[in-house]
Order: sequence, then C-alpha cells, then structure tokens
Amino acid sequence: MIRHRRTASAAAALALGAVATAVLGFAAPASAHVTVNPQEATQGGYSRFAFRVPNESDTASTTKLEVVLPENAPIGSVSTMPVPGWTVAVEKRKVDPPVEVHGSQLSEVVSKLTWTATGSAAVKPGQFQEFPVSMGPLPQVETMVFKTLQTYSDGNVQRWIEEPLPGGEEPENPAPVLTLTAASPSTAPTGAAAPQAAGDDDDDDAGSDDVATGLAVAGLVAGVGGLLLGGLAFSRTRRAPTSQE
Repeated sequence: MIRHRRTASAAAALALGAVATAVLGFAAPASAHVTVNPQEATQGGYSRFAFRVPNESDTASTTKLEVVLPENAPIGSVSTMPVPGWTVAVEKRKVDPPVEVHGSQLSEVVSKLTWTATGSAAVKPGQFQEFPVSMGPLPQVETMVFKTLQTYSDGNVQRWIEEPLPGGEEPENPAPVLTLTAASPSTAPTGAAAPQAAGDDDDDDAGSDDVATGLAVAGLVAGVGGLLLGGLAFSRTRRAPTSQE
C-alpha cells in the first residue's frame, strides 16, 4: 500500500512539473548568442580575442557579422586574422583627444568590423564560427560592450545590442561584453646586496696586509733557521776524522 502511494505521489509531481514547464517555460534552454572570448583582460595591455557566432536558425545560414567597437573606449590598434571563406571590412572614425600607440598619436581608430561570407563559407544550422582579432592598448574602463548584428541568408537580422542590466540579469538580446581589470602595480626588484660602509674595505685591506706581513716574517725566520742548521751540519762533517785502512 505504501509503495502504491509513493508511486502515485511521484507521478503527480512529474505531471505538475510538466504542466509548469509547458505553461511557464522553466525548462527552456538559454538562447545562444554572440560572445567575445576570453571575456576578461587587463587594462593597458594587448590581447587576442575571438567573436564566437553560433547559428540559431534551423533553416538559414549566417552570412554576415557586424561588430561595433564602443565609442567611449577607443582602441588604437585593431588587427584581424584571416578566416577562410570570409572577407573583412574595417571602418574608422576620428577621435579627439588622439590615442597613443607605441609613442605615436593616432587621430583615427577602428569603429566597426564587418565579416561577410563568400561561396559556401556561411555558418550553417547547428554550427558556429569564430572571428579572431588582436586589440590594444586596452582602455582604462571597466567594461567594453560590442554591439553586434548577425545577418542570415533568409534576410533576418539578429541584433545583439542590449547592454548588461544593473541587477545582473541577462537581457534578451545581450551584446558581447569584455570585462577589463586594472593592471597590478609593478614591484621593486628585490635581493640587491646592501652597500658597504666606506671604512669596511679599508679595514679588510689592513687585516689582509697584516696577515701577509706575518706570513712573510715567519717564512724568513724559517729560511734563516734552515740555513744555520745546514751550515752546522756541514762543519761537523768536515771536522770528523777519516777512517784508516
């Protein structure tokens, strides 16, 4: 009897869960969207990133990607890596004040990157494509929001342009976001030898001279003693009588 009651309770719970899922959509998977990877970098540095583009359509392919660089965070150097079957167009804009790159002042920065598929290179249903870029120096801001347009072969355009919400909840059509952290302060070199006082070297030299002098005197005394002993032995040898045959 108890087993039948448990089975009935489990069946009822599953039925309620199915109804809730169907009505409220609790179990619906999160929608994939365009992202920038990695999603974190350091201010002031150079990094390589990739805009990752999944294809969400069941029937159409992704044929174009447009990435707008934020106006409030200009970047002086932006270069792209070739993607087979895709062309890239680079648009620039004027900036004031100029952006410094390797000691040079640049009055123009990249404002938009547009990749367009050629032939059969479009991102097909169930696939994704990455578009690598190199950027720097990264600006002194906390986040960079890259508003992006994804165009499909059937003419539909997915606008990934919504910025993060203050509460942390993801918007319906989020734009790729890059989080920037401040560079750690440089540390002074350690392990340097402490400087010697001016008189230390003189004292060491004086001690060395004293030791050398003592050794020289001892050697001289030993040499003189050896000569004296040798002379006495020679004198005794000459005075000794010779044996008669």
